[in-house]
Amino acid sequence: MTNHDFSTTFTVDQSPETVFAAINNVRGWWSENIKGSTDTLGEAYDYGFRDIHRCKIKVTALVPGKRVAWRVLENHFNFTEDETEWTNTEIFFDISRNGDKTEVRFTHQGLVPEYECYDICRDGWGTYINGSLKSLIATGKGTPNVGEALTGSEQVLVR
Repeated sequence: MTNHDFSTTFTVDQSPETVFAAINNVRGWWSENIKGSTDTLGEAYDYGFRDIHRCKIKVTALVPGKRVAWRVLENHFNFTEDETEWTNTEIFFDISRNGDKTEVRFTHQGLVPEYECYDICRDGWGTYINGSLKSLIATGKGTPNVGEALTGSEQVLVR
């Protein structure tokens, strides 16, 4: 059976511990509009982008140098018929050594092509994971959302 959950992978020169710390610095790569703790097991935080997207995410696993996992507890999109498409989906960051590199595998389990938001969310995660998070790990500086449209999909949605 083919797995259709959204997933993407990249490698960096930095250590698994550096990668783990960067992933948990969600304000440094995804959005500065995060309320709550993003690096405490069992805690939940809120994300929001204008009136377009908001969600509550619980930190479900923190294994230093190996894995970060989140569960989407609540979700609201203003651009889909089912505003709650992400609700009860899981997000995983799996970290592993690959020779002298560190591999990061991001999976949004439950974000599937059948979802109305899939193309927009794929674009968003691609930008934030393969661009901003990777940059934060490699250079110490990410490009998080600061309230303005960053991805092509976000730019379309704010028009």
